[in-house]
Amino acid sequence: MLTNVVEVVERFSKKLRKVVLLEGAKYYGAHLGPYKTPAKENDPRHLPPNFYYDQQDYLEERSVGKSWSWSALRPSLICGFAVGNPMNMATVIAVYALLCREMGLPLRFPGSTKAYNALMEMTDAELLAKAVVWAGENDGCDRQAFNITNGDFNRWTNLWPRVAEFFKMDYAPPQRYPEFMSDKEPVWTRLVKKYDLLEYSFKDAVSWPFGEAVFNLEYDVMSHTTKSRQYGFLEWVDTEEMLFRLFAQFQKTRFIPSI
Repeated sequence: MLTNVVEVVERFSKKLRKVVLLEGAKYYGAHLGPYKTPAKENDPRHLPPNFYYDQQDYLEERSVGKSWSWSALRPSLICGFAVGNPMNMATVIAVYALLCREMGLPLRFPGSTKAYNALMEMTDAELLAKAVVWAGENDGCDRQAFNITNGDFNRWTNLWPRVAEFFKMDYAPPQRYPEFMSDKEPVWTRLVKKYDLLEYSFKDAVSWPFGEAVFNLEYDVMSHTTKSRQYGFLEWVDTEEMLFRLFAQFQKTRFIPSI
């Protein structure tokens, strides 16, 4: 997709100035196991394959001697007001909480205890959008990569009781549930009808394998964001406030019920 888009636009548009590539923490091997943290943009690559490497190398080579350039942004765990995007931790958390509530259960963290206490980070989709505009419009960002996260770190052990409080639920200690929501489609269907919610199917609302993978990362996920600040991107977001803002937006649009 990247090569097709770039080559077509390059051929027919004389105004092409910048390609902003979205990568992620997988660039550093976050999907493979524990890695060097906080990760910096110039850290050495892990043993390929990694499609981010292929994409960035393609842009770097293709743009040589051209009138356009590229920048790469590396967010972590993007959360946004994007109902219908199942790989969104905000929707994973919200729907999981409501399913537990509907079944009369307390809110338990469904991953491992080790993951519950590991450091983690997220990226607000609105913050990422601002970073795309910033990188795209600034020549100083040409041929550079930047970690873009909310700018804070947290642990599920801190966030989880606050999530239970938001959804007016009892809180209970973690308990790992392998494939923890794979058979709960009837409960979701009942919720949609009961509260007249948007009719998103269970699989379109949330990617449970994605959520289960994130809830079982038993090592720190941390990106160093000093470089983006040095280059002039000074935006930040409080992760806890972001989650509650998104939950409220989900309620307003009837993706989840107001309780």
